[in-house]
Amino acid sequence: MIHFFYDADSEMSLAVAKEFGIDDPKYFIKMPYTISGELKYCDLITPELSTSFFKKVRAGEMPTTSALNAEEYKEIFEPAFREGGDILYVSFSSNMSATFNHMNIAVKELKEKYPTVTFTRIDSKAISMGTGLAVIAAAKMLKAGKSVDEIVKYMDELVPRINITIVADDLNYLKRGGRLTAIKALFGTMLQIKPIIKLTTAGTLIPTTNVTGRNKALMTMVNEIADRASEADDLPIIIMQGDCIAEANRVRDKLQSLLPKADIRLMDVGPVIGTHCGPGTIGICFIDGQRPEPVKD
Repeated sequence: MIHFFYDADSEMSLAVAKEFGIDDPKYFIKMPYTISGELKYCDLITPELSTSFFKKVRAGEMPTTSALNAEEYKEIFEPAFREGGDILYVSFSSNMSATFNHMNIAVKELKEKYPTVTFTRIDSKAISMGTGLAVIAAAKMLKAGKSVDEIVKYMDELVPRINITIVADDLNYLKRGGRLTAIKALFGTMLQIKPIIKLTTAGTLIPTTNVTGRNKALMTMVNEIADRASEADDLPIIIMQGDCIAEANRVRDKLQSLLPKADIRLMDVGPVIGTHCGPGTIGICFIDGQRPEPVKD
């Protein structure tokens, strides 16, 4: 038996989770965030959850995220360890959070208690539906009866090809997350400069090209992805939107016109990622020949 876990930083929607048969709540790891002074745990994303979160943010609330502790990880994983078999966890990038230090402590203790159980974590080196694409791929392989070893081998090839490109609207959120300096955020805001953010081979996000004007930045992103993304891949292209549905629809329509055979889906940014990128964020998650290592301008 294979117990398949993934986490809320994948920003998997409830609808897509149901589509691929991965909506069992006991295998979904909710990640903590705080808003309006209340600690919450991010669930599978629904339009209602995303809308409610961004309504509070636009009203001036400043959310924060935090890490699960070792005891919380033990509570999540121990039922699967107790049942026995193989445990497979497709996670978001370990270079984006210290939470995996806590997870390692929990898993070490559980392995000592249940020595016959195998635990395998696949680091997607991604976030949001970049991780979600890896989760979908693993779910499809599990449904086809593939073993953990076969899935790991496939992921070794897939993960470097998972790409994310993001245009954020409010640079102050990137400043808070340490991805832009205060000076760059200030002058970028004054001059309407929108950095295009990309996922690196190390599994981190950094700003790359600077484009003046939001619409120009979005179209620059779309045109680049149209040149790089594969229409033939069996995984979809995912457009993530943070409370900017009209713009996201225009981005999707333009990208679909350039890639008419591609399966392009529109999904909502959730609270965990929305905390760091803010409202107005549009990101595109897709499969490319390889993941680039962007260099700062």
